[in-house]
Amino acid sequence: MTRWFEDITLDEAFPLGSHTFEAEEIIRFASLYDPQYFHTDPELAKQSHFGGLIASGWHTVSIGHRKMVDTLFAEEERLRGEGKEPGVSGPSPGVNSMDFKAPVRPGDTVSYTLVVTGKRVSNSIPGWGLLFNHLEAVNQHGELVYRAELVGFSKLRDYRMPLKLKVLLALTRVPVLGKLIRRGS
Repeated sequence: MTRWFEDITLDEAFPLGSHTFEAEEIIRFASLYDPQYFHTDPELAKQSHFGGLIASGWHTVSIGHRKMVDTLFAEEERLRGEGKEPGVSGPSPGVNSMDFKAPVRPGDTVSYTLVVTGKRVSNSIPGWGLLFNHLEAVNQHGELVYRAELVGFSKLRDYRMPLKLKVLLALTRVPVLGKLIRRGS
């Protein structure tokens, strides 16, 4: 999220937008990144248990991730337009689960939604919090095609580093002391 950790509301849905998957795009993506016949060859794909060409799951994920990043940038611009300072989003320490629930076929329009379902202050990185997110994608029939549980960092707006931590950080920058401190931890 491009909001400060303190400003993030749990269970608020963020629509990320939709994408229509076309056969040519499915084949092009799969040819580069997931060249299995049911993603690249419409004739052979008819003989698969999918009964036809389907998008790679990674294609579905990549489009959703792009939609998420575009939405973060748009949220940043929206906040700036209101005269507010946007928060700082950080990297993701991982994906807790990822499920491909139904195949995405040529002509399917998939809509993505992100929901922050939990948050806590980071135990290991001062000044940052962790966001626990659900990302879901449904096709034009309302059928769930993809779901993931993602974790991401968000900066705390009001964080003040404790003096003890400031001193320890400063000591690690002194060459000899820094080596001793790093060895001891």
